[in-house]
Amino acid sequence: MIIAIDGPAAAGKGTLARRLARHYGLAHLDTGGLYRAVALHALESGGDPADPATAAAAAQRIRADDLGDTRLREERVAAAASVVAAIPAVRETLLAFQRDFARRPPGGAAGAVLDGRDIGTVICPDADAKLFVTASTEARAERRWRELRENGGNAIYERVLQDMRDRDARDSERRAAPLVPAGDAFVLDTTALDADAAFAAALDFIGRKLAGKHPPKG
Repeated sequence: MIIAIDGPAAAGKGTLARRLARHYGLAHLDTGGLYRAVALHALESGGDPADPATAAAAAQRIRADDLGDTRLREERVAAAASVVAAIPAVRETLLAFQRDFARRPPGGAAGAVLDGRDIGTVICPDADAKLFVTASTEARAERRWRELRENGGNAIYERVLQDMRDRDARDSERRAAPLVPAGDAFVLDTTALDADAAFAAALDFIGRKLAGKHPPKG
């Protein structure tokens, strides 16, 4: 079973993906972490993440172990990740990694949950269930601002909000795999939902989707 979850930053798709993976006993891949890892490699090399050659070289060095680096949550890395994600050569390099994870999940899992920005449209267009998790820009900026403050950062809400708007524009307007819901995705707006309510709504959709694929006998 493959569950594809897409959506903009701080909409809650990562939290939802992890809960669904635990619930169904599936492997989980935060594909945004791959782009953050590319961005971190590019930044640590002293290069410009917006330079296609620098970003492509960084993508070639990505390994699964890179996803555990705590520096991936830094705001500078998140901003650079949105930049490298718009570079076609980077997306092409990481495409095989993501598809292989979905087809051959680690640990003998019976399937996988992948969350990102083009899972249902590009990476796994034949996923058993697709969700597009979104929320208002203001709600997402406040969530990110609170997260940064709780982690000891000296974040300014107005700056976080503007960064969110800039990132949304890059993700939705890029020529390579823009951020859009798949035609058959369930759009889940979490603006007024807590994590439990979002999880319940996702479970209801996935349950109905899987029942349609595997109707009861008799």
